Amino acid sequence: MAYTEKQTTGYGTRVGRSFKGILTGIILFIGGTVLLWWNEGRAVRTADMLEEAQEACEVMENPSKKNASLDGELVCGTAMATTEDSLVDKDFGIGATAISLKRDVEYYQWVESKHEETEDKLGGKEEKTITYTYDKKWVGSPVDSKDFHDPDYRGRNFTLTTIEPDQQWAENVTFGAYRLNESLIHSMTSTEPLELTLSDDLMRQLNRNTEMAYENFYGKQTLAANDSGYNYVHLNENELYLGVNTGSPQVGDVRVTFEKVMPAKVTVVSVVDGDTFKPFKAGNGEHFQKLVMGKKGIDEIFEGEKSTNTILTWLFRLLGTLLVIGGLKGIFGFIEALLKVVPFIANIVGWGVGFVCTIVGIVWSLIVIAIAWVFYRPVLGITLLVIAGLLVWIFAFGGKNKIKQLANKKKDEPAQA
Repeated sequence: MAYTEKQTTGYGTRVGRSFKGILTGIILFIGGTVLLWWNEGRAVRTADMLEEAQEACEVMENPSKKNASLDGELVCGTAMATTEDSLVDKDFGIGATAISLKRDVEYYQWVESKHEETEDKLGGKEEKTITYTYDKKWVGSPVDSKDFHDPDYRGRNFTLTTIEPDQQWAENVTFGAYRLNESLIHSMTSTEPLELTLSDDLMRQLNRNTEMAYENFYGKQTLAANDSGYNYVHLNENELYLGVNTGSPQVGDVRVTFEKVMPAKVTVVSVVDGDTFKPFKAGNGEHFQKLVMGKKGIDEIFEGEKSTNTILTWLFRLLGTLLVIGGLKGIFGFIEALLKVVPFIANIVGWGVGFVCTIVGIVWSLIVIAIAWVFYRPVLGITLLVIAGLLVWIFAFGGKNKIKQLANKKKDEPAQA
């Protein structure tokens, strides 16, 4: 069920809060501007580095044999990444000869969700309605329910036990006649489930501890043992489940899943450094090395990296622009707050302020991007400055009306002829 709270904020408090928001707005505006500037430099440096790396990269024809002539060269080669390292989970005693061993943990808990609705009242007051809803979900860490807003749900959460997630990696992974460095090893994603086989002693201990925790919270239970002979511990392929019924989870249940990263064919783009690899360092100081699963060619890998750089660039541009706009709205939000005594008028003015802040924010962002690009890509930078200037002329200096006049003049010319 939903639990609702109402909060009322007076006119004076709202106005004071809006003036305090000016500082936050300034910080957002400056932060967005800095982000936009930094992003353009990052994008150009990354693009230049990728171009330099692609031109320097050569194919490693046979990684199974060391080639002294490739030492210090940026290469692209494909081979099986394998290891003989045995990894063992220190808490559960299970292991495998694998590149990585991973343990994930989830808890079945009550989770609080929050939804807010605000309404302006005549005289400048604000009434906020906050609705809290509660659902049982699998989450990555225990949820403390003592601070839930609904008293009926406080103290409802507990866990049968707490287990830390864990991941370990092999130190020795070969790539033909070479060894992968740590960064390349950690890029491998050939994940498979790790079949579970726990010792009888560990199963009995887990079952006993889980039973005690369960009965301390839910009370004494009479249960039939499952197929493995235990009431509260269940093994299913790569999942260890602590609880009564895997098909009907109860609050406090815990499930632990185990995965392994197995040897696989990979393609590496990196600089040969003796019998291992190191990142490529471009002339502008940027570094690059890459491991992808399967067999890929030089052009395919670098085109993918260029696409990623483009996507990141536009995401940062969008984020920076939104920060700038949000900052401007925070700076000028006091205007709407002062007029909240009459909500209808305040909403109209607020919409106008928001519209102007959006336009100014976009223009400012274009100017920042353009100036940044002037240092790196003059043609594009100047083009962006022209676009920004055109927007300023249209929205601030009557350019819109002049465009209409020119359009009407062209329509009248054939008629006069």
